Amino acid sequence: MKVVLFACLIAGAFARPDGDAEVLLDEREDQGDGNFRYTYETSNGIFKETVGTPGSEGQSNMVGSYRFTDPDGNVVEVRFTADENGFQPESDAIPQPPPLPEFVHELLAIAEQQRNSGVQFDDQGFPI
Repeated sequence: MKVVLFACLIAGAFARPDGDAEVLLDEREDQGDGNFRYTYETSNGIFKETVGTPGSEGQSNMVGSYRFTDPDGNVVEVRFTADENGFQPESDAIPQPPPLPEFVHELLAIAEQQRNSGVQFDDQGFPI
């Protein structure tokens, strides 16, 4: 439920105020067993669709998307999964970190080889 509220707050925070917006679509299904689906769309371009199922750890697992127009007039679409691993959004509008340098991949491979060969490390990362 917290994830749903968080996603709604994000969508609402980025949506431009439009006092004349009309609800074009508002569909809600709740099967009463933890499975649900809802979709809504407004005339000012706000859209949200979510499908929820019961999770393995008591949470609601959800997948869906939402769309809104940013202050510059660009349409932003976000797809998401929310489950025991948290809220996981995907969108071209979300900044991505630069790729790791090749030497970091090489160091990670060396560390994995050492770990697989039985080398153990202390709390500070030094071989024991």
